Amino acid sequence: MIDYTQKEIETAVLVGLITPLQDEEKSKEYLDELEFLTLTAGGEAVKRFTQKLEFPNPKTFLGAGKLEQVKNYIKEHNISTTIFDDELSPAQLRNIEKELECKVLDRTNLILDIFAQRATTSYAVTQVELAQYQYLLPRLTGMWTHLERQKGGIGLRGPGETEIETDRRIVRDKIALLRVKLKEIDKQMAVQRKNRGKMVRVALVGYTNVGKSTLMNVISKSDVFAENKLFATLDTTVRKVVIKNIPFLLTDTVGFIRKLPTQLIESFKSTLDEVREADLLLHVVDISHPNFEDHILSVNTILQDIDSADKPTVMVFNKIDAYQHLTIAADDLETERTKAHYTLEDWEKTYLNKGKNSSIFISALERENLEDFKEIVYENVKEIHITRFPYNDFLYQEVHEE
Repeated sequence: MIDYTQKEIETAVLVGLITPLQDEEKSKEYLDELEFLTLTAGGEAVKRFTQKLEFPNPKTFLGAGKLEQVKNYIKEHNISTTIFDDELSPAQLRNIEKELECKVLDRTNLILDIFAQRATTSYAVTQVELAQYQYLLPRLTGMWTHLERQKGGIGLRGPGETEIETDRRIVRDKIALLRVKLKEIDKQMAVQRKNRGKMVRVALVGYTNVGKSTLMNVISKSDVFAENKLFATLDTTVRKVVIKNIPFLLTDTVGFIRKLPTQLIESFKSTLDEVREADLLLHVVDISHPNFEDHILSVNTILQDIDSADKPTVMVFNKIDAYQHLTIAADDLETERTKAHYTLEDWEKTYLNKGKNSSIFISALERENLEDFKEIVYENVKEIHITRFPYNDFLYQEVHEE
C-alpha cells in the first residue's frame, strides 16, 4: 500500500445533517469529531454546512439548495475536499461528485484513510487494505475518472491510485486473496494466544484517544506509541505485567469510535479477538471530554456486537487532570444545574456506587491515583486467578500478612 506524502495541507468543508434522530447539539458534536478526524488525516476543516432534514436525500444527501450553497463556497475559496459525516451510498457519491466537481469523502472513507496512514506492520496493512477494497467494490462505477484527476491526499492513500485500471473482477479477486492471507495470520495469532497458557488476560478498551496507550506505558513500563490524535495505535500490543505477586497479560487494543465502519470490524477480527478472549476489560474513559457518557455507550455497543459486553469490567476514568466543569454563581437562581456542572466528586459518587472495584478515577499522564488503580486491577485479577489456580490461594494470604 502506497503512502502519499502531502506538501500542502488540504482544505476541506464538512457536511452534516440535523434530523429527528440527531438534533443540533448532537450534529455539532459529530462534526467536532469529524474535524478532529480531518486534522488527524492531515487536512484542515475551514467551514461547516448543516441542514435540517427528516432523512438524507437519497440522491444527493443534501437538498438541492444547500448543495448549491456548498458548491459556491468551494469554488469561491478553492476548497479541495468535501467530507460528509455519514457514509454515502455509491449513487450519492457519484451524484455529489458530479455536482461539486471536487474530491468527496464520507466518514467511512476518512476513517479508512487514517487507518491506512497509521498501519505499520504487515498485519495491520493487510487488515486496512481489505477494508478499503470492500468499501471500494460497490463504488467502482465512475470512480476511476474521479481518481485520475487527483494528486493523492486524504482518502486516496491505499489501493485507489495504484489500481486505476482495476475492474470489479480483479477487486473481488484481491479481496479473496487478502481474506486468505488474513485467515493465515489469524491462525498464527490464535496459536500465539494459545501459547500464552492460562495466564489471566486483561484488555484495555475504550473510545479512541482516551489515553489507553499512555496507561499501557505506565503500568507495563513499556514504550507503546501514544499521541494526541485519533487512532494513534492500530496494532495490538501485549505485555506481561506483574502487580504484587500476580503476573498477567495486558493488551492495548485499537480505539473504538461512533459509526465505526463495518468493513473495519470484519477486517480487524483478530485484533478484536484479543478483547473477546480477555478475562477482564479495563474500559478507559476520557472524563475530560464533555460527551464521555456517549463514548461509553458507543464502546458498550461495539462490545455487545462482538459478544464481550458481559465480561468483568473496570471503568477507568482517565484525564482527571484535564477535567473542567461549569459553575453557577451563588446569586444565579435561574440557571438549572446539569451534568455539565458536576464536579469530579459528583461523578465519583455516581460511578463508585455501582460496585466495589468497578471504577477508578486517574490521570495516567500525571500519574495520579495509579497506586489505587493498580490495587483495583490486582483485586480483580486475583479473583480470576484464584478460580484458575486455587492451589495458589495461600500466596495471596502470605502477601497480605506481610
